[in-house]
Amino acid sequence: MGLKKTTVMVDERDLELIKQAAAREGRPESEFFREAFHLAAIRSRRWRNDWDIPVVDLGRSLTAEEIDRDVQDAITDAKNR
Repeated sequence: MGLKKTTVMVDERDLELIKQAAAREGRPESEFFREAFHLAAIRSRRWRNDWDIPVVDLGRSLTAEEIDRDVQDAITDAKNR
């Protein structure tokens, strides 16, 4: 992945926090900025299509206790294999 240089105007207080964090962690400020850009890029992604999430209908509502018990049973079964 290639890197590209850009200029961004930021709030002075935010910049000071980045400088403090970089000094505290011994990392360059640029790493924090790249990470922030990456997070912003990820948040900007949009899915092109609606997700086709199947709905499971068991004919009745399940209680939290039933779900917890079934999950624990599945974990125990998986460990015993």
